[in-house]
Amino acid sequence: MDISGLLTSAGINISICAVLFSLYSVLRKQPSNASVYFTRRFISEPVGPDDPFGLYRFVPSAGWLMRAWKATDEELLEAGGVDAVVFMRIVVFSLRIFIIATVVCISLVLPVNYYGRDMEHKSLRVEPYDVFTIGNVQEGSRMLWAHCFALYVISFSAFVLLYLEYKSITKMRLAHITGSHPNPSHFTILVRGIPWSQDHSYSKSVENFFSTYYPDTYVAHQMVYRPSTVHKLKKDAKKMYRMLRPVETEYVVRGDKPCYLCGGTAHTFKVIRNGVDDFTSQTTIDELHPTQIEKECPAAFVFFKNRYAAVVAAQVLQSSNPMLWVTQLAPEPHDVYWSNLSIPYKQVWVRKISSLLCALAFVFVFCFPVAFVQGLTRPDVLTQWFPKLKGLLKNQFVNRVVTGYLPSVVLISLMYTVPPIMMLLSKIEGNVSRSERKRSACIKVLNFTIWNVFFVNVFSGSFIEQVSVFSKLQELPFQLARQMPDQAAFFTTYVLSSGWASLACELIQLYNLVYNFIVKFIVRSTKEPTNIALTFPHHTEIPRMLLFGLLGFTFAILAPLILPFLLVYFFLAFLVYRNQLLHVYVTKYESAGLFWPVVHNTTIFSLVLTQVIAVAVFALKLAPVASGATIPLIVFTLLFNEYCRKRFSQVFRRSPAQVLIEMDRRDEQMGREEGFYNQLRSEYCQLAYITKDLTISEDFSRAGPNRQCEDDRSCQDEDENSLRQGIQHIKLQK
Repeated sequence: MDISGLLTSAGINISICAVLFSLYSVLRKQPSNASVYFTRRFISEPVGPDDPFGLYRFVPSAGWLMRAWKATDEELLEAGGVDAVVFMRIVVFSLRIFIIATVVCISLVLPVNYYGRDMEHKSLRVEPYDVFTIGNVQEGSRMLWAHCFALYVISFSAFVLLYLEYKSITKMRLAHITGSHPNPSHFTILVRGIPWSQDHSYSKSVENFFSTYYPDTYVAHQMVYRPSTVHKLKKDAKKMYRMLRPVETEYVVRGDKPCYLCGGTAHTFKVIRNGVDDFTSQTTIDELHPTQIEKECPAAFVFFKNRYAAVVAAQVLQSSNPMLWVTQLAPEPHDVYWSNLSIPYKQVWVRKISSLLCALAFVFVFCFPVAFVQGLTRPDVLTQWFPKLKGLLKNQFVNRVVTGYLPSVVLISLMYTVPPIMMLLSKIEGNVSRSERKRSACIKVLNFTIWNVFFVNVFSGSFIEQVSVFSKLQELPFQLARQMPDQAAFFTTYVLSSGWASLACELIQLYNLVYNFIVKFIVRSTKEPTNIALTFPHHTEIPRMLLFGLLGFTFAILAPLILPFLLVYFFLAFLVYRNQLLHVYVTKYESAGLFWPVVHNTTIFSLVLTQVIAVAVFALKLAPVASGATIPLIVFTLLFNEYCRKRFSQVFRRSPAQVLIEMDRRDEQMGREEGFYNQLRSEYCQLAYITKDLTISEDFSRAGPNRQCEDDRSCQDEDENSLRQGIQHIKLQK
């Protein structure tokens, strides 16, 4: 590819971005699109079409860019929580490191590459891309020290920035733990692998075990039931509600009432009907379903008096058989993935191995379409596959579009199938929390992307040739050193297509926009669409950003022309993602920055890979001194990673006892709320989080913000008070 082909691809993507950015600035001003572009505000405080008609509503503007730029971290923290702030810190870190890399490499490395050989240069528009890579440098040239110096500057800058970000995010995580209100998950552990006994139920086994071995701190427990039982109870309540709907009822908000599935307490409604002024009788799940004991799962939530006791119980081996009485800290109530709690713990390791094998098989199969995409970048291969295109490719513009722009578009289209499949595999694994499932999917997508998009594309050619490359692992760095400069043009166009264009599509929210249009203007529904609220897709955006980071590091000294395009991408990402986190995405649960260790480890991998490739490149260029000078940099990178692992990463895996004990003492001094321990059971009420559709009255449909269900990306009303009304109706009917 020559520079004119790269400019053609850049022009196409710039045009797409300009059109979509302008279209977004117009669409966001239309009152009918409030549920699409202001979802966070819309679901909690519905807005009507009170905006007066004016010409300005149809004129593109850039005011939203300034508002996103001026937004503070405090506003972002309030809107999206710690995870939103951490994601933006990833963007800021990438922006800072590649500003440094761009300045150093464009001013120092790029001229060395361009004038690396004694040759007559053509006009820049018709210059081949290869003259801007390290492949154009003469073997044995002393100017290769410029590349070694640039690599040292980039590596040490990354060390400093990584350390500062890791330290800051660790403090933010601890501040979130200590500064928040008493979180039910801090006092709760999840127990799985409860042994079966013929003498009594699982519930009795849990009570006997923890009252015996934790007599001073054990409070109560809540069993997990099979989903079919919970759905049966929901169906009965819904059916009874439909029968009693014509009866006039008055709902008055009252104090604490029992949660009829779990036995705990929760804020409910008082039912006043035909002179009945009070309703105090408690209905348990066993009264509604006599065979409920048979429906119990070997899993339970166990509640403790303080945080420290819960952490100790979660981290200690409970039995001589590690497969029994397996404990862990419970996820937040809204983070629990209820359908996976019924999976027997003995099946979990089988599921993990199976999902891993399926992921590896998918990676292997995906190598074939990636190899096909690489064939599209070569005109000779393309004419061999499609002889009829030979005449068409003689046109210079068509040739540039087909070989420069089309392959990256095809690869991006294929990559859209990866996140849903990886999310499904993460669900099959048996993860008990939504955040854990999304983090697992993020790691799978990241590994898949690095392998298929980076390595398989670098080793271009037939699939047999790609496999033969790995026959000798010691040859791998040298193969990378030979192949990567040739693939720099493809990855530059990939950054343009997958980076710039994807940000524009992220702004438009095409799926939600089309759905909103159909509901309002084709179906003519009078109700506002409330099932378009989304949580932030960490499992798609973080892998893409880390892949671009990998490309930036590895090509910084090999083909620095990619760096300005990456820099523009990260700058646009800073504005776009900040706008989306403030206005569009809804936070349902909080992982308190658990994605940052993934980012840190991937960045270290990118640095080490870059340094190893640099050693091989210098060796191939007959510069043994520069090659030997790079080896200490690899050692220092590994030592730095080990220090960060010892210093910071443990905080993301375990809760510090010192912090928990201080929080417990503070609660004792201030006095804990009366009935706090009873409220723990209602927080982990299984029925409240599985119920989706039961609504008692239209008057209460806007009583609180709807919560988003990630599986079908729909916003669901999971208010447990609604279903409890139906259960109370059942009791009254009796």
